[in-house]
Amino acid sequence: MDSHKGTALPDIRHTLVINAPIDKVWDAVATSEGIAAWFMPNTFEPVLGYEFILEAGPFGQSPCKVIELDPPNRLSFRWDKDWTVTFALEADGDKTVFTLIHSGWDADTVTKFNQSHTDVRERMDQGWGGLVRKLAQYAEG
Repeated sequence: MDSHKGTALPDIRHTLVINAPIDKVWDAVATSEGIAAWFMPNTFEPVLGYEFILEAGPFGQSPCKVIELDPPNRLSFRWDKDWTVTFALEADGDKTVFTLIHSGWDADTVTKFNQSHTDVRERMDQGWGGLVRKLAQYAEG
């Protein structure tokens, strides 16, 4: 982001109860194979500080870095230069409460594709809703 602080936009948050034990959901969000099954191809490794790539289709390769790793409860990574994505998991018996948090939105910031965070955030919020449901289907399968 730019060095000046602009107008912060709310984090994207999606919470869903997944009918699968926490270890199974963790494997879906903290392994390269799991992430590829519901999100996108990647070079992820569950190692703090590890730099990896998300293959974002028409948007090309997005550089990322693991910044928090607390198995099987929390994983955070920097996504490109602007964002942080967090996967938070909480066991609820034989189910898992999964929360996705996508932060770093700023109304005064423009992406490397010359799109405002305001516009991109709206599309990403909708996209994450579908992806979280896809994650649940994958983990429950």
